[in-house]
Amino acid sequence: MTYLTLSITLIFVVIPLLLSKTFNLGLEKDTIIAAIRSIIQLLAVGYVLQFVFDSEHMIYILLMIALMITAATHNAQRKGASIKGIIWKLVVTFIFIELLTQGILLGLDITPATAQYIIPISGMVIGNSMVLAILFLNRFTSEITNQQDQTELILSLGGTPKQAIHRQLVTSIKASTIPTIESQKTIGLVQLPGMMSGQIIAGADPVQAVMFQLLILFLLLTTAVVTSILLGYLSYPTLFNDRMQFLDDHLEADN
Repeated sequence: MTYLTLSITLIFVVIPLLLSKTFNLGLEKDTIIAAIRSIIQLLAVGYVLQFVFDSEHMIYILLMIALMITAATHNAQRKGASIKGIIWKLVVTFIFIELLTQGILLGLDITPATAQYIIPISGMVIGNSMVLAILFLNRFTSEITNQQDQTELILSLGGTPKQAIHRQLVTSIKASTIPTIESQKTIGLVQLPGMMSGQIIAGADPVQAVMFQLLILFLLLTTAVVTSILLGYLSYPTLFNDRMQFLDDHLEADN
């Protein structure tokens, strides 16, 4: 694809702009900003990745991964600002997910230890982990607020903090992981995944494309469950003090 053909695809931006204007939806400004940001960000990332792929230096690979984790943490922490220490909890979660998945992939020689494989896969894993973290934190903060009376009742009857928060924790973990699990049940029937479609368009063998897509799907399944569980068990102890009392000011924003 050339820059000329890329510019022609802007018609897919013009269409929603015209529809928004026609039906007074008020989406023009956000649509234009989204289009401009996507062009600038993706082109910039494309040139950076080309440099990293050409250099094949591990330091650049680690810097790219660190940038992904930083951006993911910044985006997700806004949903969990009510949980004390949420920033370091997110960082630990993303680093653990990255080490777990890449450790298995590289340790078992499933994928080569090159930037061409490490960076795209890390991006998908960390990006999915970020989305799952947002879903979990959004549901968890809602659950602990709505079920505060129940939590305090269990504590007053001699229950431990883990017992008092167990139902809210499990409910939040399930709610955040179900979309990933359900989407994988219909994969290939309702939609062809992006990675698989991209490889096929690029001329790859469809069976090989399916194999790589299955690899990503299995990675994302682990990412979903591990992210929610790890973030949940890192977060809930901060809701209680040393005397196992539920903190009424647990919704204090993390600065």
